[in-house]
Amino acid sequence: MPELPEVEVTRRSLVPAVAGARIETVRVGKPLRWPLGCDPVSLAGLQILGLRRRGKYLLMDLSDGMLLIHLGMSGSIRFSDQLPDAGVHDHFDMVTDKGTLRLHDPRRFGAVVHAASEADAVVVKLLGGLGMEPLADTFFLPLFQAGLKSSRVPIKTLLLSGRVVVGVGNIYASEVLFLAGIRPTTPAARIGAERVRRLYEAIISVLNRAVEMGGTTLRDFSSADGAAGHFQTQTRVYGREGEPCHACNAPIRMLRQGQRSTFFCPVCQRA
Repeated sequence: MPELPEVEVTRRSLVPAVAGARIETVRVGKPLRWPLGCDPVSLAGLQILGLRRRGKYLLMDLSDGMLLIHLGMSGSIRFSDQLPDAGVHDHFDMVTDKGTLRLHDPRRFGAVVHAASEADAVVVKLLGGLGMEPLADTFFLPLFQAGLKSSRVPIKTLLLSGRVVVGVGNIYASEVLFLAGIRPTTPAARIGAERVRRLYEAIISVLNRAVEMGGTTLRDFSSADGAAGHFQTQTRVYGREGEPCHACNAPIRMLRQGQRSTFFCPVCQRA
C-alpha cells in the first residue's frame, strides 16, 4: 500500500509538471472507492493552482474547488504528454495542456473526490480525524507524548491508526520501533519519556529517509515520472524474518498484529 513517503514522492514529482496547467478533459473509468462527486465535464477549463498533501491524500487546488486523490491499496499516478491508451486498470485520466495525469489502480481502492472547499463535509469526513504531520513543523514532541500516554493499545497498532501521527504505515512502523528500541506489542501508555523522544526522532528520520529514497516499491509503486523507490533495500527488520539483526545478530522475528505482519528484534527491542 502506498504510504506517506510514497504519496509525498508522488506529490514532489507531480508539482513541477502540473503547476499552472489547465484542464482540458477528464475521463472516469470503472467506479473507484468513492464517486468523483461532480460531472467530469465541469472540471474542463479549470486551472491547477497547486498540489499539497495531508496524510496519504493529495490535495489538488483548482481555480474553482479542489480534488482529493487517494492511491488506495495499489494505486499510482503517472503524468506525461505521451501516455498510451488507457488500460483496464486506468480509472481516471485528467488531460491538461501540459500532459495527462492518470490514476492506475488494479484493486480500485483509490479515489478522486471533488469538493468545493476544505469546509465541505466530505473533506472534513476524510481528513478531520487525522493526526499530526510527521514531516511538518507542527509535529510537536509534547503532543506526541500526550497522545501515547492516553492510549493503552499496543504502540504499533496506535501508530498504524493515524490518530496521533499520520503516515507511519506498516513497513515504517516496524522500522521506527526498531530504531527506537521499542517492542511493537508494548502498550503506548507504558513508554517512558526518553523512549518516546527516541520514537519521535525515529519517525522523522525514517520517513525523511524513505522520501529521499523514492519510497518503497514492493510490487508496483512508482512516482509520477515512473521511477521506482529503493527504501526496501535498506530495511533493518521489515521482511527479514529469520535473518540476523544488523545490530546484535539475533534472528529477526515476525508476529501478526491486526492481520498485519510485524517484524522486530527480540534482543534490541526487549520492552
